[in-house]
Amino acid sequence: MSQDAVKTKFFPPDRSFYTPVNMVVGCIMAVGLLFTVLRFTGGLSMVTNLDDNYPWGLWIGFDLMAGVALAAGGYTTSAACYLFGMKRFHSAVRPAILTAFLGYALVVVSLHYDVGRPWRLPYPLFWSQGTTSLLFEVGLCVALYLTVLFLEYSVTALEWLGLKKLRHIIHRLTLVLTIFGVILSTLHQSSLGALFIIAPSKLHPLWYSQYLAVYFFISSMFAGLSMVIFEGSLSHKYFHDKMDDTYLGEHDGVVLGFAKGASFIMFAYLVIKVIGIAMDNTWHYLGSGYGMWFLVEMLGFVALPGFLYAVAVRDRNFGLIRKAALITVLGIVLNRLNVCLIAFNWYLPLEDRYFPHIGEIGLTIFMVTIGVVAFKFIVTRMPIFYEHPDYKESH
Repeated sequence: MSQDAVKTKFFPPDRSFYTPVNMVVGCIMAVGLLFTVLRFTGGLSMVTNLDDNYPWGLWIGFDLMAGVALAAGGYTTSAACYLFGMKRFHSAVRPAILTAFLGYALVVVSLHYDVGRPWRLPYPLFWSQGTTSLLFEVGLCVALYLTVLFLEYSVTALEWLGLKKLRHIIHRLTLVLTIFGVILSTLHQSSLGALFIIAPSKLHPLWYSQYLAVYFFISSMFAGLSMVIFEGSLSHKYFHDKMDDTYLGEHDGVVLGFAKGASFIMFAYLVIKVIGIAMDNTWHYLGSGYGMWFLVEMLGFVALPGFLYAVAVRDRNFGLIRKAALITVLGIVLNRLNVCLIAFNWYLPLEDRYFPHIGEIGLTIFMVTIGVVAFKFIVTRMPIFYEHPDYKESH
């Protein structure tokens, strides 16, 4: 391939680089790099408000807890298509895998900012100490699942690069990778909730439960489905020209099917949460301030979008489905922040409570921006929303 061809392949000449959006992205990148330098030269105290009461802040609550839940679209979509035989959802697999891969990759990058000595992040994988810890299980599963997602995504990249033999080998592993991915996701999605079971005195009783692992896993399913709808709606608007007739023809069916599935799971989750409150006998907390906030989460961000999904599917109202997906995504973020931060150490006076440092907020926006930029770069160049003409027979 000539130098001009390579340049055209990576940087299409018909796009202007100096646009308002790119200027904003550039500013975010510059600020993020500044905070990065401060973090790794001055330590955590330069860019965080973490202390002994709150060793986990925004980077864990949002970047890790919420990020992993929202990246669950990878395993839910792959399982629906390849394990349960719902081939009508096939066009959604590649975008979902890409979103999940970028989400998990950024989770790992964010962890390097959060841990005290980031160069020691891979140590637990090679030393035997602490293998009974839930954190070890989470770290191992996330590392393995990120590898699985990389292999699943690499089929697309190899098609783009023209490496047919290697692409064929990895493509034949699709079913094995899907099974492995579902098993790993079941383990670490639930284990993230189980981490808080050891803190009954710190987490508010309305959010604390011996079934936290179950809550986290079930909520990750409708979070993943909603994120696929949300991402697909934005992609349909901004990358419409990159989509082939197959993707466009299946889009409505994917949205309706995922909305219907999310609605069922959300109402099941709501019932399970009520049963949990009954078993723990924490009804009396519902009349408190935290109780009102709990009801806002459950009614406003679970029951309401679940109902909107059901009505929208019945009426084939795609605008309402998009609104329900957005509410659900925000609700998952709220739930993870409630468990990890807002309802954590709930008994402390207000002046001792944690609030994110501007550096934590800036670096979180920085990570999200990197994910969006990477997603745009890939979908505008690789066969994500269309079938590569050389591989149509194998799709």
